[in-house]
Amino acid sequence: MAMWSLCRLLLWEALLAIAVTGAQVLSKVGDSVLLAAEQPRGFQVREAIWRSLWPSEELLATSFRGSLEMLYHSRFLGRAQLHSNLSLELGPLQAGDSGNFSVLIVDTGGQTLTQTLQLKVYDAVPRPTVQVFIAVARDAQPPNTCQVFLSCWAPNVSDITYSWRREGMMDFGVGTHSLFTDRQVLSLSLGLRDKDAAYSCIVSNPVSWDLATVTPWESCHREAAPGKTSYKDVLLVVVPISLFLLLVGIFSMWYGGPCSGKKKNDHTDEVAPETENPLV
Repeated sequence: MAMWSLCRLLLWEALLAIAVTGAQVLSKVGDSVLLAAEQPRGFQVREAIWRSLWPSEELLATSFRGSLEMLYHSRFLGRAQLHSNLSLELGPLQAGDSGNFSVLIVDTGGQTLTQTLQLKVYDAVPRPTVQVFIAVARDAQPPNTCQVFLSCWAPNVSDITYSWRREGMMDFGVGTHSLFTDRQVLSLSLGLRDKDAAYSCIVSNPVSWDLATVTPWESCHREAAPGKTSYKDVLLVVVPISLFLLLVGIFSMWYGGPCSGKKKNDHTDEVAPETENPLV
């Protein structure tokens, strides 16, 4: 009887159904989502069928005269719940649960209504990492200024976008910043007035977001602190000395090797007769 009812419903869907294209439903991994079955006013439901259409076609749940059935061996077995209002709850969601779903409902007069919904499941956005790079100072650069590049990165998450903000301000100001590499890199020109300025990189997708905040002037201060030797100054001293010692070693090996060998041979010739034993 149940199989005959199911076949009859599917036939009605093909011949008499009123199709309603549903909206897109967004959620993230680990959450639950409710796929709502909208019922027109005066529509007295007798039977209902929830199906997954894509990426694979599967029966998920059915209702016949108020009796709910969710024992079908679909990929949502144990994660699907059909409510009395015929809305289907799925969860906890997994990364591969995105797809198209449909519900076919039939009223007591034989009229059918089909609704389709698209579920898209996203990963939760992780906290990004921000690195601060200091540009090399040039003669043309005004004093007490610092040119910095802030690089923001988050692991490979689908549909992720990047944006920046200066904490405590609505915008950065005109002509003080530039964006590169799909907004992942922010270039800033900082002055003394920006010593306490904090900048946040915001990563987001349609269902979640996170941010990381840095104070870039601190890196400028460490780079240009008075009384401290920068890595560039150290290289200017260490590299020439290392090259000089390397050349001295090469010349010593080149000219010292043959002379030491010759002396050894001469010494051997001189002592050879003294060590001979006469034959008896």
